[in-house]
Amino acid sequence: MKHGKKYLESLKKYDASASYDVVKACEIVKEVKFANFDETVEAHMSLRLGKNQTVRDTLVFPNQFKGEKKVLVFCKEDRIKEALDAGAAFAGASEYIDKVKGGWLDFDVAVATPDMMKDVGRLGMVLGRKGLMPNPKTGTVTNDIVAAINELKKGRVEYRADKQGNVHIAVGKTSMEPAKVAENVQTLINEIIRKKPSDAKGDYVQSVSVSSTMGPGVWVDYKEGE
Repeated sequence: MKHGKKYLESLKKYDASASYDVVKACEIVKEVKFANFDETVEAHMSLRLGKNQTVRDTLVFPNQFKGEKKVLVFCKEDRIKEALDAGAAFAGASEYIDKVKGGWLDFDVAVATPDMMKDVGRLGMVLGRKGLMPNPKTGTVTNDIVAAINELKKGRVEYRADKQGNVHIAVGKTSMEPAKVAENVQTLINEIIRKKPSDAKGDYVQSVSVSSTMGPGVWVDYKEGE
């Protein structure tokens, strides 16, 4: 893969083969950025997972960096007021199912009460492709819609390992203080280690790196935080 001149120049500003503690790694990401916009900082973790093992859950970062999420709640009429009072942007049943069927997707995350999933499940082709399908594993199929909305509006995010055992997730912005980005990275590392499958063998975490959207990656000495 060919890289541009600015990218190659940024590589000269640090030792790309070395691993750094979390805070220093996030400082380097900010120092070597070259794009003229507020880039997203991403964390990348490589895990050793067995054939049938997976790691997937949600977490709330201590330092938020995204705008407030628009939450859609699929619920029966008697719970619409509860959802809206809790901060949902939209709440309802058949009218929103029909809107989504028609291609409407003006929301960031969807929550559903269990009694709605029979109908919401029919939206799999639309919501599934966009990663918006409510799922009990991520706390978005629940009867406690107030708690779910509160966490989502605080910035609850989902993470999951892909088939190769890699987790990629946004952890901040280059405009943030590196210490705050580092706190988010450390929260992710701690959470991933906590979710280690009980039957995982060998070194579970293979590597951790951070990078900005356009910039080069910086290796993190993740054992610092274990």
